[in-house]
Amino acid sequence: MPQKTKNTPMMEQYLAVKAQYPDAFLFYRLGDFYEMFYEDAIKGAQILELTLTTRNKNALDPIPMCGVPHHAAQNYIDILVDQGYKVAICEQVEDPKQAKGMVKREVVQLVTPGTIMDAKGKDASDNNYLTALHQNQNGYGLAYVDLATGELKATFLTKVDTLLNELLSLATKEVVVDDSLDEPTKELLAKLKILQSKQLEVTKTSQSSFVTQKLMVDGEVYATQLLLTYLWHTQKRNLAHLQQAVHYEPAQYLKLDHYTKRNLELLKNTRTNKKAGTLVWLLDKTKTAMGGRLLKQWIERPLIDRQEIQQRQQIVKDLLEHFFERSGLQEELTQVYDLERLAGRVAFGSVNGRDLIQLKLSLSHIPQIRYLLEQIATPSLSEFLKQLDPLEELVDLIEQAIVDEPPLSVTEGNLIRPGYCQELDEYLDAMKNGKSWLAQLEANEREATGIHNLKIGFNRVFGYYIEVSKGNVSKLDENRYQRKQTLTNAERFITPELKEKESLILGAETKAQELEYELFTQVREQVKDQIGRIQTLAKALAKLDVLQSFATISEQDQYVLPTFSEIKQHDLEVIDGWHPVVEKVLGKQSYVPNSIMMPKDCELLLITGPNMSGKSTYMRQLALTVIMAQIGCFVPAKSAKLPLFDRIFTRIGAADDLISGESTFMVEMKEANEALQNATQNSLILFDEIGRGTATYDGMALAQAIIEYIHDKVHAKTLFSTHYHELTILEQQLTKLRNVHVGAIEKAGELVFLHKIQKGPADRSYGLHVAKLAGMPQDMLTRAKVILEQLEATPETKKVDEIKQDEQLVLFEPEKLVDLTQNEEQILKEIKELNLMGKTPLEIMNTVYQWQAKLNK
Repeated sequence: MPQKTKNTPMMEQYLAVKAQYPDAFLFYRLGDFYEMFYEDAIKGAQILELTLTTRNKNALDPIPMCGVPHHAAQNYIDILVDQGYKVAICEQVEDPKQAKGMVKREVVQLVTPGTIMDAKGKDASDNNYLTALHQNQNGYGLAYVDLATGELKATFLTKVDTLLNELLSLATKEVVVDDSLDEPTKELLAKLKILQSKQLEVTKTSQSSFVTQKLMVDGEVYATQLLLTYLWHTQKRNLAHLQQAVHYEPAQYLKLDHYTKRNLELLKNTRTNKKAGTLVWLLDKTKTAMGGRLLKQWIERPLIDRQEIQQRQQIVKDLLEHFFERSGLQEELTQVYDLERLAGRVAFGSVNGRDLIQLKLSLSHIPQIRYLLEQIATPSLSEFLKQLDPLEELVDLIEQAIVDEPPLSVTEGNLIRPGYCQELDEYLDAMKNGKSWLAQLEANEREATGIHNLKIGFNRVFGYYIEVSKGNVSKLDENRYQRKQTLTNAERFITPELKEKESLILGAETKAQELEYELFTQVREQVKDQIGRIQTLAKALAKLDVLQSFATISEQDQYVLPTFSEIKQHDLEVIDGWHPVVEKVLGKQSYVPNSIMMPKDCELLLITGPNMSGKSTYMRQLALTVIMAQIGCFVPAKSAKLPLFDRIFTRIGAADDLISGESTFMVEMKEANEALQNATQNSLILFDEIGRGTATYDGMALAQAIIEYIHDKVHAKTLFSTHYHELTILEQQLTKLRNVHVGAIEKAGELVFLHKIQKGPADRSYGLHVAKLAGMPQDMLTRAKVILEQLEATPETKKVDEIKQDEQLVLFEPEKLVDLTQNEEQILKEIKELNLMGKTPLEIMNTVYQWQAKLNK
């Protein structure tokens, strides 16, 4: 009968290490495999599609286990981390030959969703941010780092909405927390599906070089220290590539909340959840992964400083005007690898020979990039020449030390170029001559014995040997040949001469590998000393790459340089502008350009017109034009003059809020309220069909009240589209409101959209025509037309049930109708005569309250 087994020393060691990392998969190194046991093995086998086996399978309590080869472990680690898990990598940390008892093992790195170093493929142009959060009575200290690039920033946020917006903007998958967070904040992180990693102990002494004086608020200093402590505890290695923490304020940039980014499809297509069809897709003509990441950062955080914007614009203009030099720059940038992440791998100690060759090749293109910028010779590009450091000494070092095509491994030799180290050359010569000697020995032995299939071989157990088939053993001199191993069809022998040469050859090979690794680490350390210079160079190249991308797309799609109106003027004038993404998809010939004219005395455009006619596109067009202008790019228009905006608010399209589980109408009201509460006269508001999510009169009253509030109190430039045609009368009451509409004409009973914005209100909504375009059943459309004609011909005093009765559709039986009292008839008369458009929502509420009081008497 199976018996319960006592844990072996190895399993005791495993359990002790696992107890330190209960929330991670433990990859426990045994020989050439990483093994998982117990629950890790059961869950890991399922996720990674591995074969689940057992240890001590004949015991009462067999231990589930599974494993992955150490050389392929990274792929399996990536799968687990991509799904939100942590992986603790446990290695042997002492030489088995010198170990007494169990070989000592420790976790050498904890890989988590926020600490991935090697992004591949499409993810290479994405940042992967790890965030730390500390809460106090005044708000939230927030710090974030991209471990791969070393970028480190911190801020202090006073509102939970701002915190939500930052977390969504950073797309962080992991946040380091302490005990300071209250329950609502923890619930928010859980709803966002962000992994929360607890770090209770905070180390401050070793972090002073990263926490600069610019981090003035205690909350953000603590969050930065919390973040760095977590990194040191999990990564357990040098983090020399981390940059000093930079303080930032969300208010330093054009503010775009996560609803606005989604509505405008800046980074993700709302229909496909992919990059295609977005603003970043349109503008991304970058040639480096560094440039791709920086472009996304710029799009998410447009500038509000006029001087900074104009500096970027000037560089784009200069690059645009120098086609041949720009083409040369693109060719050179294409050859530059991801220097930011290469610097990170150097600091991390994970860099290999191929990485250093990539660094050398990248640096070798810097002189030509400098030459091309010097040929353009404009003041705007002079700053780049100061930052584009070619680091010639590193290029020379790697050229002299590392072979052109090094292997992936850094411990098995063939890394160091001949002539770099005399001692290594001697070992390599001994190996080469020794192997030549072996080849000559084999030829001599064949000739001496007459055994033509005699051969000299090698394995790790017995070393070098002479193998002879069993039928030829009798031909050997027994005094010289010592039997070493017997096989089925052959015998293996050694001779004194072979044994002596084996010692020389194997000694040289081992010493050569050890020396090559030592030389490689010396080169790596010299490169590590220059990480700061490499990072400065990488930032300059990324910025140059983004700006050449702007120049390329601006030339290709005939964008123009926008100007900015004076602060007090606040003029907005876009002549023949277009939605850049829609135009790219449809083609220039199919897209109808539109102007947007909002001089100082016009703050609000009320847009009417049928569905599908282009109202939403017109509104998005303006928002994208503003964003493109404030990141320094040219814009899609014949000409453009814009105010400098501090924030964009949008409510475009209907969508429930999946984070809070709220309805479309509630989200609509929250987004509208966000604008009403926080917009300034320097903001841009885009509201599409506000109020449609509730009853008609409610919606109309809300829409009018919102328009009046923006007009009278906020004074922001606003585009407001609506189907409530009754609201167009507001132009007569509100001095800074203008009516415009999307043109449409009816030809032979068919609706033709002109897609052209025209002055004045729309004369009708063309609802039935749009329903027809949508493919509604013809008999239903015919019925709707009959009802529409009757409604249009019916005086307001005629009851709806009378219309229904004309069509033989009776909703109420006559006997169920009751006589109205004189009081009720008077209230009905007041309802019919009430001018909704002439009253505020509060006045309407008071009137309804009076009616209720009369009816309840």
